[in-house]
Amino acid sequence: MSKSKIDKTGKKPEFRNIHAMRDLPTYRLPVAGWVSILHRASGAIMFLLMPFIIWMFDNSISSEISFEKFKAIFNMGIGFVPGWFFKLVVLAIIWAYLHHLIAGVRHLYMDAKHAVSKEFGRSSAITTLVISIGLTIVLAAKLFGLY
Repeated sequence: MSKSKIDKTGKKPEFRNIHAMRDLPTYRLPVAGWVSILHRASGAIMFLLMPFIIWMFDNSISSEISFEKFKAIFNMGIGFVPGWFFKLVVLAIIWAYLHHLIAGVRHLYMDAKHAVSKEFGRSSAITTLVISIGLTIVLAAKLFGLY
């Protein structure tokens, strides 16, 4: 064991579980940890919004009339729910899909190539975040009619 892992008293450092209320607000999670948490969250979002996705798909391909109603919901809304809210929900689905796909490809690559190092984990996590957020912004601009 190297000397750097032994403190001044000659004892090994003692690691205990972190205290949720005291340690979590100051705990600094690495980027790869955030990507891992977001990968799970994006999977949960896609699963929970599956009925909405199926409803959108059904209304968009059933007939021309249902497609026109579908488009009108995004512009005017339905009932008391405004159209921009539907666009935000769709944007959440878009982000969830993109992030889950890119993070999944990252994990598959790391598994296939045995690329398990701190440096690669950090750089690939940053790349995952940049690509997923960048593509989400581009598609958000399209969804909200900026181009």
